[in-house]
Amino acid sequence: MIDYVKSSPHFFRLIKRAFVAVCLILLVLAAVIPAPLQEAADFGRVPNPSKSAWFLLWTQELVSYSNYFVYLIVVMGLFFALLPWLPRTRPAERACWFPREQRVVNLLTLASFVLIVTLTIIAVFFRGENWSFVLPF
Repeated sequence: MIDYVKSSPHFFRLIKRAFVAVCLILLVLAAVIPAPLQEAADFGRVPNPSKSAWFLLWTQELVSYSNYFVYLIVVMGLFFALLPWLPRTRPAERACWFPREQRVVNLLTLASFVLIVTLTIIAVFFRGENWSFVLPF
């Protein structure tokens, strides 16, 4: 029989302290560092290119290739929403990084991450006027 250490009093105290510390640090940083907002929108002077927020740029980049790629975004959203139920394996005996039983789910998740980061970098640094491809230097 495996002896387990109960996580209830010990581990969750550490988690609560870390949560409070991170919240306090974020509040202080939010009060000290101003948000990088642009000026109010002016329909007479629209920026070119008009880009989304950095966390949505990958979707704008993907849809710039074809309108049908919006369905890929929907499928990826469904994949991540259903991710807890995808690996139909028995419960783990011990903690393990990237178990063999979940290799397909791990590879799909890693591929999605690499795709999103790559598209975000392209949209931030390699898109110029009229969303044309430009070199950043």
